Amino acid sequence: MPAKKGRGGARAKLRAYILAHIGKTMSSDELREVAGISEWARRIRELRNEEGYNILTHNDRSELKPGEYLLEDPKPQPAFERSISKELRALVLDRNGFTCQMCGAVAGEPHPYEPNRKARLHLGHIVDKSQGGEDTAANLRALCSVCNEGASNLTLDRPSISKLLIQVRRAKREDQLEVLKWLEKKYQSSE
Repeated sequence: MPAKKGRGGARAKLRAYILAHIGKTMSSDELREVAGISEWARRIRELRNEEGYNILTHNDRSELKPGEYLLEDPKPQPAFERSISKELRALVLDRNGFTCQMCGAVAGEPHPYEPNRKARLHLGHIVDKSQGGEDTAANLRALCSVCNEGASNLTLDRPSISKLLIQVRRAKREDQLEVLKWLEKKYQSSE
């Protein structure tokens, strides 16, 4: 129960702060401090996606630097509802091996880019809802919080089989064996 209160509290603090600073560029450091929680970026996404506030980032405006946010209009736009069921979430995470599909971070292990932080997985859309993407297993992928924060409206191409094989061939023998074990485990149940 306290976690829910904290989430709603952080979102409310961020909403009030952003609405009090309309037209002013805000930094990620200042928003993190206002929220008082490590998952502040998720609360920003909730304000955008669930409440409809058009909070702009460098993905939306070229003059904004990464880590900068801007709200120009206090009036929310029609927002998207969360419609991803627990079952669909579990299916996607299991299918993706509880591994971030962008950086390879594994849920619960130290994050490769931020070793002092454990990797937490979220679901990300391959084709964003704002571009017509749907909440289907085929359009969802596991992303760690670090990659998900910067993945807004970004579609990552899958590596070709030849590039994938080149990477495996270049790897050390023990790493190749780990890949083999993982593939055998993944496809063992489908035979």
